[in-house]
Amino acid sequence: MKRFHVNKSVNDLSESIRFYAALFATERTVRKDDCAKWMLEDPRINFANSRRGYAVGVNHLGILVDSGVELPSMRNQLTRTDSALVEQVSAACCYAHSDKYWITDPSGIA
Repeated sequence: MKRFHVNKSVNDLSESIRFYAALFATERTVRKDDCAKWMLEDPRINFANSRRGYAVGVNHLGILVDSGVELPSMRNQLTRTDSALVEQVSAACCYAHSDKYWITDPSGIA
């Protein structure tokens, strides 16, 4: 099963944590000095806020897969977008390591 991922850059991480904890009616799953993440089941989303010097707003969107077995299918979906595909093996993102494929949508959002 897939899970949608949103990474949003924020000015004030503490205020964002307070806001989204109230909105989602649950505390965050992960809290680091520069990021917080909610792994929600309803809606099924991995929602992250980070403060790492990027412009405030949506930093990137993604689709998480449960296992590496699903990666070839996901790669095929991404190549159909006709966007340049960047592949990363064991990439670090939000304190996790995983294999990733990156594309950019027509608005410039990764």
